[in-house]
Amino acid sequence: MADSLGTFAQDLEQALGARLVSLLVYGSAAREGAKPAGGLNTLLICDTIDDALYASLEPPLERWVRQGHEPPLIFSEQEWRDSSDVFAIEYDDMRAAHRVIAGRSPWDGIVIRREDIRRQLEAELRGKLLRLRQSAVAFRGDGKQLTQLVAGTSAGVFTMFRTLLRLVGRPAPHGPEELVRETAAVVGFPSGALDDVAAHASGARRLALSPRDSRAAAYLDAVARTAAYVDRLT
Repeated sequence: MADSLGTFAQDLEQALGARLVSLLVYGSAAREGAKPAGGLNTLLICDTIDDALYASLEPPLERWVRQGHEPPLIFSEQEWRDSSDVFAIEYDDMRAAHRVIAGRSPWDGIVIRREDIRRQLEAELRGKLLRLRQSAVAFRGDGKQLTQLVAGTSAGVFTMFRTLLRLVGRPAPHGPEELVRETAAVVGFPSGALDDVAAHASGARRLALSPRDSRAAAYLDAVARTAAYVDRLT
């Protein structure tokens, strides 16, 4: 992956020249010692966004996507500076785990307000909880669907757990097992409630839920308790 990322950076530098402000890789691939759970998450910041930029990006992005990678998120420099309030969680998570691959660091002058993070975190937790309940009721008697629901949403929930821990001034462990234990200690849900979900996320063992599995209910309860905890934060 490192070789393909380096080649991608060189391709973008040649295609964009001075228009390239920053190219970042963020998420699990940027965390020291962590094994990426999926593909590379990349973010590209350019001076401005226009049709000429799209034309310049087309050849390097076609090669990148053919290699099996997702295209990067693309911001103009002004958009990047104006969006830290609405994407406070995403900025906070990126800043905690990123590497600059090309260009310069984009963080100078970026302010991520604690209240913006708290407000967005509560909204996303409550929205996630409503969608989880909606699906969990529909799939309660189908173990395969329940498994897909929990496994497919755990990465987003764990991002929220990391955000919460940073919000209360505690380190956010990289590994899912440690992350769940730390969050449980702060929020107060049972420490072992998400052990199997965390083990699946780390690749230690596959999650396999049965119909009406209590582990699905425990997962939803952990999200509900976390949302309530964030609501009480000041």
